[in-house]
Amino acid sequence: MAGTTTETFAERLTGILNGGALSLMISVGHRTRLFEALRGHPPATSLEIAASAGLSERYVREWLGAMVTGGIVDYDPGAGRYRLPDERAELLTGVGTNFAITAQFVPLLAAVEDAIVECFRRGGGVPHGRYARFHDVLAEDSSQTVLAALETTILPVVPGLVGRLRDGIDVLDVGCGRGRAINRMARLFPGSRFVGYDISDAAIAGARAEANRHGARNVRFEVRDCAGIPDREAFDLVTAFDAIHDQSRPDALLAGARRALRRDGTFLMQDIRCSSHLHNNLEHPFAPLIYTISCMHCMSVSLAAGGEGLGAAWGEERALEMLRTAGFEVLAVHHLDHDVLNTYYVGKPRS
Repeated sequence: MAGTTTETFAERLTGILNGGALSLMISVGHRTRLFEALRGHPPATSLEIAASAGLSERYVREWLGAMVTGGIVDYDPGAGRYRLPDERAELLTGVGTNFAITAQFVPLLAAVEDAIVECFRRGGGVPHGRYARFHDVLAEDSSQTVLAALETTILPVVPGLVGRLRDGIDVLDVGCGRGRAINRMARLFPGSRFVGYDISDAAIAGARAEANRHGARNVRFEVRDCAGIPDREAFDLVTAFDAIHDQSRPDALLAGARRALRRDGTFLMQDIRCSSHLHNNLEHPFAPLIYTISCMHCMSVSLAAGGEGLGAAWGEERALEMLRTAGFEVLAVHHLDHDVLNTYYVGKPRS
């Protein structure tokens, strides 16, 4: 930004404001399934689009105004028809790389802005219970990074793990949220036994409901503060998917995960891909989003529970340091092509 003039910075701020507004509208488009209604549809009027989506035409028309002026939807003024090109629809629908799913974090975090502002003045944090829909959105977002690649890409980073899961081992997922990852593993590997811990009653209720829907009898869930894992040498695999950085006591969780593993067990951790040093994140394409989510959720929920407020941008350097302090030997650090936002760590108990 060195050498930026007032005029060019004003242009940048205009882009930021427009981008923030579009994030809200993209979230609305996702939640109302308007993007799905537009995908593959021939050019249509606002009335036809609204009818296809089962929505109010007046709201759809105004939403389309934001989409057209934001360069997301094309518009033919002569015919009064709208079209979502396939190459854009690919990034706004489905599971894989769906930016509309991630856009939901913007309105979700905006809902706690007043409480966060008060924390700036008085310290402390905002507890988990104040974040409506957070576990729902997080579970949906993790479907892109974890579920879609679990069997084919993520689990194979540990040599021989897929085969062991098929033969039957004991697995613990800490900070399991709504349990989508562990429920998926339970269905994929019926010979193994799975346990999920999370501090949120609502998240565990959702995890149990999913397990019941699929009739999974090899998985159970417990409401538990993961800083106090009681198990000793009870599991062959412990996983933590995007869970460590917002814990109240991440050091205690990692130490507990180490104790819960058998001597030849494996710890597989996914967490945010960035550096612990701000200056190393200047070129990170999602750095502003990471720091914003951290400030308004990850750091804050930890502080609300009396924790250290590690934050989403704790970074690889700090992660490696904490893993070693907890008693792990770090065997590998992976950056997977399908997931530009996360790093995958493989460790085992240090002798």
